[in-house]
Amino acid sequence: MNDAPEALARALVIGGSLAGLMAGIALARQGHEVTLLERAERHRPSGAALAVSESALRTILGPEHARAAARAAGIRGDARADVPSTWAGLYEGLCRAAESEPNVTMHHRVRVVEVGQDRAAVWARSHDGGRFVADVMVGADGHRSLVRRSVSPEHPDAAFAGYVLWLGVTAEQDLDYAGRWPAGLDIRDSGDRVLLGYPLPGADGSSAPGWRRLGWAWYDGTRNALFRRLGAVRGRVAHHSLRAADLDQDVRDGLTREAARLWPTPWRDAIVDSVGRADFVGTPIAEYVPDRLVRGRMVLVGDAAHVPSPMTGQGFETSLDDAAALAHHLRDTDGNSAPGALADYEAERLAPAQRLVLSGQAFTRSFAPSA
Repeated sequence: MNDAPEALARALVIGGSLAGLMAGIALARQGHEVTLLERAERHRPSGAALAVSESALRTILGPEHARAAARAAGIRGDARADVPSTWAGLYEGLCRAAESEPNVTMHHRVRVVEVGQDRAAVWARSHDGGRFVADVMVGADGHRSLVRRSVSPEHPDAAFAGYVLWLGVTAEQDLDYAGRWPAGLDIRDSGDRVLLGYPLPGADGSSAPGWRRLGWAWYDGTRNALFRRLGAVRGRVAHHSLRAADLDQDVRDGLTREAARLWPTPWRDAIVDSVGRADFVGTPIAEYVPDRLVRGRMVLVGDAAHVPSPMTGQGFETSLDDAAALAHHLRDTDGNSAPGALADYEAERLAPAQRLVLSGQAFTRSFAPSA
């Protein structure tokens, strides 16, 4: 006999990046009707990487979707979680998993401009006048979350951490490098700059010599004034990333010279290649320690809920845990009982989220002491 409610709570997910996709899939697999709104295009290229294993994905995706998402990210079997995988590949795998779920309706190129709730429902209004209504709203809209402004209006903004992160990826075939191919994460420290280099599979998932790639993440505490001048940082708030096209040639030449001076091969060569092709991005790092994750029928997950320094290496894992916990607490929940279930979610996830961000601030204090 099935005691589940006849009509499970409908979920409106604001933000369709990794956290939103995982939360939406986890809820849909339980039978919830999920509408997901994402402002960006369906195709999302990125040079970022993250640590994830297929077994971790199984907790919310199930075995079939987890295998497909892992293949898209270049994960082979149940690879160690400390072996980096491509953000873009994992995003593609999660998109395909969401698109195959009959209970998920995805909308891309939809910018949400207003959200609200009353005792009975939540709603969102889009830039083109569309209106979406549900029983629960999941804020998965990143570090500058609109939903967070309703959940925590007294503490809405993530703070600029005082340093930036340059990111890029280069193909092995574009490098003149005959040395031993890196086997895992390599960390280099020059004081006010830190470099993380990591091997990646090729764009098609191949790990065959000649088709592999190198990713790099360069923590830079010397160019905050540039990001303020270009509007990427305003006051104490990190607003947006800078693409290579946003930077003049002097800035790009400076990065090339510094890479040649500071970093060994093959990382130096990978950076010079990425900068030369103008195919890299600079992101001002933000941090956010949450006071709350829920208000009424609204709930936060991922970077909308907590923004740690990427140096923690746990942002994705924590977002996955958010999705799993949210699905657990909303299991068999209808619209009437949803607020109580969300309060239980907050009781479980708030303290771990706070600890994660605070742990990353130890690095921030040492790397950017004047932030």
